[in-house]
Amino acid sequence: MHPPAEFSLSTLTASDGENLAVYDWPPADGVPRRGTVLIVHGLGEHAGRYDATAQQLNEWGFAVRAYDQYGHGQSGGPRGGLSHDLRLLDDLGDLVDATRARTPQGLPLVLLGHSMGGLVAARFVAMHIRPVDALVLSSPALDPGLNPLQKLLLSTLPRLAPNLRVGNGLDARYLSHDPAVVAAYQRDPLCHDRISGRLARFIAEGGPATLARAAHWNVPTLLMWAGDDRLVNPAGSRAFAAAAPDTLVQSRCFDGLYHELFNEKDASPVFDLLHRWLLPR
Repeated sequence: MHPPAEFSLSTLTASDGENLAVYDWPPADGVPRRGTVLIVHGLGEHAGRYDATAQQLNEWGFAVRAYDQYGHGQSGGPRGGLSHDLRLLDDLGDLVDATRARTPQGLPLVLLGHSMGGLVAARFVAMHIRPVDALVLSSPALDPGLNPLQKLLLSTLPRLAPNLRVGNGLDARYLSHDPAVVAAYQRDPLCHDRISGRLARFIAEGGPATLARAAHWNVPTLLMWAGDDRLVNPAGSRAFAAAAPDTLVQSRCFDGLYHELFNEKDASPVFDLLHRWLLPR
């Protein structure tokens, strides 16, 4: 057993000059390097919450990089804001370029996106913005489960007031069955509950656009979702799994689990599946 690595924090200047906070977890000395995993976090949170997941990936030989998306954590931008429609995809392109440059030649670069980050990563792959070697989706926001009132607001708010930020409506009690995870999230000063009209539209339109590409998927993908998810609609993941080619997309629903699969009380089945899927890559 190797001692866990401390993550390092740096700043990446995006192509438009905005600063993004970047976290790096290197594997311990002596652990054979298998590749790099780039983590894309969800709505209202930040990359530092993935420390335990990164350390597990380190033990398996993967260097891990994550970043706070625009409007989140220690990165620039108003909380929950979005400066333009493709902002999050452009930023991920910058991060992929920078991460490729520091990944040894011949080793894979794997995207791992959770919730909104899963949608960002899936849209990135679907639109062929940059090549990646593999993709892991954890409870991706492919169907935000909007009610009729929310759909009506989204048809007008982004056009009239794209930068107006309101509460995102996420109930932290349903992040995990582990009360310690919920309590830590609720007292974390880097977590917030804001969302702008433009960001809400990106999520609402990005899910169906990604599902429309599922049948043409061409990147090896592991799709995992929570059967008792109350923060995004599991139907989006089920629809993607049904439409995508099973030769490239392996999918599994974890019945009874809440939204944050890696932070559940017993996440060992989730990590076991991730481990078995990653190593052959």
